[in-house]
Amino acid sequence: MDLHTVTSFRRARTREDLALAPGEAFVAGGTWMFGEPQPDVTGLVDLTTLGWADLEATDAGLRIGATCTIARLVAFAREAPPAWPAARVIPDAADALLASFKIWNTATVGGNIARSYAAAAMVSLAAGLDGEAEIWTPDGGSRRMPVSAIPADNGVSTLAPGEVLRAIELPARTLRSRFTLQKIALAELGRSGSVVTGRADDDGSATFVITAATRTPVVLRFGALPAAGELAAAVRDAPGYYTDPLGPADWRRGASVVLAERARITLETEATA
Repeated sequence: MDLHTVTSFRRARTREDLALAPGEAFVAGGTWMFGEPQPDVTGLVDLTTLGWADLEATDAGLRIGATCTIARLVAFAREAPPAWPAARVIPDAADALLASFKIWNTATVGGNIARSYAAAAMVSLAAGLDGEAEIWTPDGGSRRMPVSAIPADNGVSTLAPGEVLRAIELPARTLRSRFTLQKIALAELGRSGSVVTGRADDDGSATFVITAATRTPVVLRFGALPAAGELAAAVRDAPGYYTDPLGPADWRRGASVVLAERARITLETEATA
């Protein structure tokens, strides 16, 4: 889509270039920015020219530069260390996007998270793996927060004006875990109506995260893999289920219970394999 109000474009090279003038907005892949009218935007500041590394794998875990494309992250799943079996779920998360592989080559991981749509697949992935975000603040500082806390509502983030999502860090302890992602949509190629991730860590604890069905991620933690009834009750009682043209709240709630049980069974089966 042509953005007729935009009259300036800048390529950011240093952090000082990130100071926004009135009417300016950050852009990376631009798949959302150029997908609908932006009447209040008069200038764009390109983040992709900052030269951030896409992926950095260390003993601490995987650091994902916010400008890393979804395609590059999917490719990493094929080259990830064998000690990180959870990485094999990355393509499943990408498939949960309402987007073709062509979009994967342009859309960025950071952009998907910063937009904070309920069905943001990179939020589902990162929240499920206890991802932590590094955020640059306009005063030259930085702060950190769980990725699961970035969405404030469907399409609304907690990022303040002028803040930039710099990187997402997935810890090695969760990448070593048993991890699964279950999703459902009303249409075969439609936007996800519910996504539930399940994770079993080395210490025996289990974490289930509901996204897409709820306005913001719901993180459910257990000291051990829960029984079916305990998990179903927790998912059923979770807050934030909503209604829109892609599904009523009651359907999202019921579907999430089913998906959570599928995730639980998968984790239980893998433990005995």
